[in-house]
Amino acid sequence: MQAPGGPEEDTSGDFKYGGWTAPYFDDFSGKFMAKEMAGKYDLLLGRKTFEIFASYWPKHTDGWPQINKITKYVASNSIKKHKWDNSVFLNGDIVGKIKKLKKGKGPDLQVYGSGNLIQTLFKNDLVDELWLKIFPITLGKGKRLFEDGAIPAAFKLIESKTSPSGVIFANYKRAGIVKTGSF
Repeated sequence: MQAPGGPEEDTSGDFKYGGWTAPYFDDFSGKFMAKEMAGKYDLLLGRKTFEIFASYWPKHTDGWPQINKITKYVASNSIKKHKWDNSVFLNGDIVGKIKKLKKGKGPDLQVYGSGNLIQTLFKNDLVDELWLKIFPITLGKGKRLFEDGAIPAAFKLIESKTSPSGVIFANYKRAGIVKTGSF
């Protein structure tokens, strides 16, 4: 999941394949992403993803019209404020603050990118849905979506589509605990 958007996005760990999603992005993918990015929700972002978004989206709202209007919750112990409209910083007990947000009456929270934050969400059973994009490519190394520490959890497929370029869009909803059996 590392650096899908561009060559310089995240070169940590000597990652050389930044921008690997670009060759697979087509009209179908754009429409599917636009559908997911429409509607009422807030964003929950890690600091690095927030910084990438904050450098781009305030000036390019044509592809994501509501991005400047929605609340952007940012998990960060190093940034406490930013000029980007509707940015709220979660410092200190970030897990506790996310749990409080999830119990609140606000809209759903969507997470984009934010690899380190996602690991924290998995470890603390804070993931209700997965909207996966599976690309027909292997990169060998780089940051992984499912790292050590993710709790065992079952999910149910609620939607799947495949783009002409071979990207599988698979949306899953939490379905309780892992069940086992034998053949």
